[in-house]
Order: sequence, then structure tokens, then C-alpha cells
Amino acid sequence: MSLIALTSASAAPGATTSALGLALHWPRPVVLVEADPSGTRALNAGYFRGGQLPTNETIVDLAVSQRQGTLVEDLPGMLFTIPDTSVQVLTGPLRQNQSRALDTLWEPLASLLKSLERNGQDAIVDLGRLGLESFGHKLLAAADLALLTTRSDLPGLVAASSWAPALRRSFDNAGAPQAIGALMIGPGRPYTASEASHVLDLPIIATLAWDPDTASAYSHGATQHRKFASAPLNKSLRAAVQSAQSALANTRAQLELTTDGSQR
Repeated sequence: MSLIALTSASAAPGATTSALGLALHWPRPVVLVEADPSGTRALNAGYFRGGQLPTNETIVDLAVSQRQGTLVEDLPGMLFTIPDTSVQVLTGPLRQNQSRALDTLWEPLASLLKSLERNGQDAIVDLGRLGLESFGHKLLAAADLALLTTRSDLPGLVAASSWAPALRRSFDNAGAPQAIGALMIGPGRPYTASEASHVLDLPIIATLAWDPDTASAYSHGATQHRKFASAPLNKSLRAAVQSAQSALANTRAQLELTTDGSQR
């Protein structure tokens, strides 16, 4: 299993920071895809502090490659590696009005990203907010693990609960109920993971600590403080990676049972 997709029901719950943090702590080489159709380019403006990136090509250029039949050949040249990591990045559209070009890309891109496992790579995708025009529904549906990102406060859980039933039904109908869950930011502020799971009727796959100072290194490119590696957020990111891998293993086991006829 290789494709992990993060999405959210409201603006700024921490999905982009979570996707980047998971990618940087992932134990295998990983492709991080900025598939948010809003054109905010949160990675460039935040983690990379608006600097000049190694490539000017974006996911929109990959949509052109799809139309020309060169998607597989062109993807590697559109990625750049974050220095001193095994994370490669595909950046999102420059403007919101470019997002319509992505509608026909999502399904073939999902297949391509899943095929990267043959090269020892996984893919983590930041899909942005549910309900936006040209949202990558087909990319979300193809995920081996889809995470609805939410904060633990009432506004966050109310927003997430408005989408959770539809997401759960879509994965149930696809025969992959174990592939959908939630990622909660800031457990205990004020609701616990157990309470959130009850509200959303989804398993909480992982939780991330509320740690704004550390989060700013991911969201705004802030200087890493002296105890960055042992900070609460990074400890929880490492635990979240393990939890995601366990969830992926469970998905693989369930699919194998279905395939060999032991479960229908």
C-alpha cells in the first residue's frame, strides 16, 4: 500500500502541516503531492518561505502531460527533493482558476502514485478542503488510507461531522471501509480522540500534539528551535507514522482476505 491522502472539511485545520510532517518522518522515500485546487501553494508560501523552488513546474503541467500521453515519463522531472531528506515534492497550481485542468488528471495520477511502490516509494497527498471546485474525489477514493483532518474543538468537529457520513459511505460502497479514518490535531482541546471518534463515527487513526511553536517550522518555515527533534509535535508525528503504517497493513490484510475468497 502506498497512497495516503489527507483532506479537511474546513480551512486551516492543519492538513498541509500534517502531510508535510508525515512525509518528513516517513521511513521510506516518499512523494509529497500538493493537490489542493485552491491555488494557495501553502508549501511554497509556508515551509519554503516563498523562495525560488528548483522547478517552476506544477501539478497543472502534469495535467498537460496526461493529455499528451506522457504522464509516466514526465512525473520524475517535475519533482524536486527537499534537501537532506528522501521527500520529493510536486507543487500545486499557481492560481485557483487553473484547477479545472486537473479534473481529468486525478484518476490516472492515483494509479501512477500507487505504482511508485514498485520503486520503493510511497505517496502522501494533500487534497485540500472538501467541496472545492475540482477537488480530487477520484484521488481520494483511490487512497489506500484516507485521513479526514480535524481539530479537536467544537467548530472543527462540527465541520468534519458534516462530511464524515458521506466519506464513510463512499468507502463502504467501494468495499474498503478500513481505508477511511480521521487525523485529529490537539487531542484534549477540549475533546478526546474517543469523543471525536464517536461524533464522526470514524476511527481516529492518529493524533498530533498541539504544539504551535514546532508547527510553525512546517507551516511557515520558522527556524527549528533547540529541542525541535524531541518536541511534542515531532514525537506525535513519529507515532502517527507508525499508526498509519499499521492501518495500511490492516487494509492490505483485509484486501488479501477478500481476494482469496475468505471474506466477501
